[in-house]
Amino acid sequence: MAQAVEEWYKQMPVITRWYLTAAVVTSIGCSLDIISPHNLYLNPILVVKQYQLWRLITNFLYFRKIDLDFLFHMFFLARYCKLLEENSFRGRTADFFYMLLFGASVLTGIVLVGGMIPYLSESFAKIIFLSNSLTFMMVYVWSKQNPFIHMSFLGLFNFTAAYLPWFLLGFSVLVGASAWVDLLGMIAGHAYYFLEDVYPRMTGRRPLRTPSFIKALFADEAVVVARPANVRFAPPPVEELHQD
Repeated sequence: MAQAVEEWYKQMPVITRWYLTAAVVTSIGCSLDIISPHNLYLNPILVVKQYQLWRLITNFLYFRKIDLDFLFHMFFLARYCKLLEENSFRGRTADFFYMLLFGASVLTGIVLVGGMIPYLSESFAKIIFLSNSLTFMMVYVWSKQNPFIHMSFLGLFNFTAAYLPWFLLGFSVLVGASAWVDLLGMIAGHAYYFLEDVYPRMTGRRPLRTPSFIKALFADEAVVVARPANVRFAPPPVEELHQD
């Protein structure tokens, strides 16, 4: 059993492995009182006035106390982060990292701006950890990129992946969780999907092109497509063979 878990862990793509490890270690550290959640949550005043910049990152790593809800979010983090990195972003680790960076920036900006809007500030003030929202963003992006995959929710409802975020949102409301957390993830996910997939098809421009300094951080391996052994390929045209 331990060996199987170790193999499963080693086979995870790099970003998924890093994020899952950081989330589990942070949450366990808080549950054992080794780390205090008070040093992790998003506090704009402490970030700006006392330069506690780490809060911009650590608020995405803590998933509250270790219970059934924690295991639920770890499952979704491991599953959909891994699916995105291995499929949609295969061979493009830098682009995947940039997607997470974009999502984290959008979520942080929404919370900061929402905290200054009357009638909404009270709701946004309660959102001090954005880890669940970032996980939900990944679920949303995956569902938009794989809309026709058939799924089942709790074995009771059958639907296509395009409706997965809405089923999860409804489930959160039913169990008494804040709908804002999931809605923020959907907003960030839709912003990425529109700017990365829809807008370029409309205009031919890609506003979310990954910066070169981020690409320099990752040495993406080329994706090799194996040629089937029993398939014969036609030789190149004669005119190509005689070109100088």
